[in-house]
Amino acid sequence: MSERVEAVLFDFGGVFTESPFEAARALGRQLGIDPSLMMDTVFGPYDDDTDHPWHRLERGEIALMDAREAILALGESRGFEADLFRVLAALGRSAGPRREMIARARALRGAGLRTAIVTNNALELRDAWRPLLPLDELFDAVVDSCEVGFRKPDPRIFQHALAVLGDIAPQRALFLDDYEGNLRAARALGIATVLVEADPAPALAVLDELLASR
Repeated sequence: MSERVEAVLFDFGGVFTESPFEAARALGRQLGIDPSLMMDTVFGPYDDDTDHPWHRLERGEIALMDAREAILALGESRGFEADLFRVLAALGRSAGPRREMIARARALRGAGLRTAIVTNNALELRDAWRPLLPLDELFDAVVDSCEVGFRKPDPRIFQHALAVLGDIAPQRALFLDDYEGNLRAARALGIATVLVEADPAPALAVLDELLASR
């Protein structure tokens, strides 16, 4: 018998806004660099939790400026400029939050489901991303990697989110993210997942199907 859904977890970047991964790929295309190589240089091997400077930044271990310098040095060793700040600037120029995703989060919480943001993020970016959403209205919890000290795909970040929401069983939760590696980590715990792409409509349709089937 299917488990009744009690909680829905959302990534932030790539779900409520344009994906930062696409911003890195776009910078690569602009500079004539393999987009995948640019993404790997800026964000590291995102299927893993490593000592790449971006991963250390997301765990709150180093400062943003230190991460930028380390990523610039890594890019230089590979023969090109990989400026984290150019990626972040591109994100700042992108379209605002996705209204349909905001409306769905509001409706889910209004229907009695527990909701949370589970984001890999940097301490210095708090004042840039948090005002983009009415967080207190939409979510029961915001789990930020730089605050808790672990990041997706580390399973502890999902376990922490479910505990904060009231010790929700993984089988009673759904998770939306734009990166398959993060979804795979959630599924390993028993959480049902939804991949969000540039057009969020298909993901919202899958979300509705999952909710209706449980």
